Amino acid sequence: MQRTETLLEIQGLLGYDFEDRSLLALALTHSSYTNEIGGRHADSNERLEFLGDAVTGMGVTAMIFDRFPELAEGRMSAMRANLVKSDSLAEIARSLGLGAGLKFGVGADKTGIRENISVLEDAFEAVMGAVYIDGGAPAVKPVIQRLFSDRLEKLARTLESGSSIDDFKTMLQIEIQRSGVADIHYEMTSESGPDHDKLFHVTVRVGEKILGNGAGRTKKEAEKMAAKMALEELGCI
Repeated sequence: MQRTETLLEIQGLLGYDFEDRSLLALALTHSSYTNEIGGRHADSNERLEFLGDAVTGMGVTAMIFDRFPELAEGRMSAMRANLVKSDSLAEIARSLGLGAGLKFGVGADKTGIRENISVLEDAFEAVMGAVYIDGGAPAVKPVIQRLFSDRLEKLARTLESGSSIDDFKTMLQIEIQRSGVADIHYEMTSESGPDHDKLFHVTVRVGEKILGNGAGRTKKEAEKMAAKMALEELGCI
């Protein structure tokens, strides 16, 4: 697929038509490409990423503020952190096909960089910066709402259940119970490392089905990470 077609497809998935489509192309130009051709620093997406970081944070903050008029500042901050963390933004970037649209230097492209979480996160933020420059704040708001609304509602259900946002074991229990199954089992599968610095490995399963694996310095931490992996696999976080 030609780059122009790829960018048009990304634009469609984003739900925003750029007046200046060169901004989208710039947002998806990695510094490795400009370095390789001897271009200017401003010809990569790094400046747009800097702007888009703030744009994304502001847009998500406004969503949370409007959705939860009674929520305290601390809990709003925790929700925002959950929504704009690297994994979340990289996942949204994948759903928009940003990896395929990114332009890299030849050497960098051979390393599998298109699936790098940090690179995808930066690309998403750069695209949001490009939307802001192209259409201003009024253009950003509907894009943010479209991309983050489902994630925000999942967090809303978590709050309504009385769980903390990072209480992954309780969140997993709630999600499993929605399907009518209640018995979740955590099993320590192995230990590694010296006695003073052990690493515990845990599997979480329902019946014979393994939902996730986790590791931690304590059994509790390992169970939490196993539950987190299960939730990620189920698309809940």
